[in-house]
Amino acid sequence: MVTRVEAVLYLKGRPISKKNLSEITNADINSIDKALRELKEKYSNTKSAIELNEINSCYCLELKSILNEFVEDLLPSELRTSELRTLATIAIKKKILQSDLIVLRGSGAYDHIKELTNKKFIIKRKQKDGRSYWLSLSEKFFQTFAVSNEYLSQIGGNKK
Repeated sequence: MVTRVEAVLYLKGRPISKKNLSEITNADINSIDKALRELKEKYSNTKSAIELNEINSCYCLELKSILNEFVEDLLPSELRTSELRTLATIAIKKKILQSDLIVLRGSGAYDHIKELTNKKFIIKRKQKDGRSYWLSLSEKFFQTFAVSNEYLSQIGGNKK
C-alpha cells in the first residue's frame, strides 16, 4: 500500500487529500494513514532529497527546499517542475491518451500538455476512434534529455 500511495503522490504532483488517496488506491483511510506515516518516516531521512508535506490536510511529495537553488541549474529553464513531472509520466508510458494522463496528473495537466506541445517536447495526435489525443515524446525530448527509447522500455514504458 505504501508504494501505491507514494506513486499517486508523485504522479499527481500536487497536494491530495486522504479521501482522494483512499479512492484512487481503493484502500480504507486507516491504511492511508499508516502509509502516510511510513512515507513521512522514510522521507525524514536527512539523506533523502524528497519530503512528504502536509498542506491544508492534503499531502504531496516535494523536493526539499534546501535543494531548490541546486536543481535550478539542472532543469531545462523553460520547464516548471509540474511540467517536468507530466513529461516524466508521458516518458514512462511512451505513449498515453491525454484523458488517461489527466486522470493520473489532474486537470492542471491540460496546461502542462499545452506548454510541452508548444515547446516541442511532446507530440499530440488525435485518437482515431475516440475524442482524446495520443501524447508521445518528440525528437526534442530525446535530444534534450539524452534518453534512449531502449532505456525507456527498460524502466517500464509500454508499447501501445
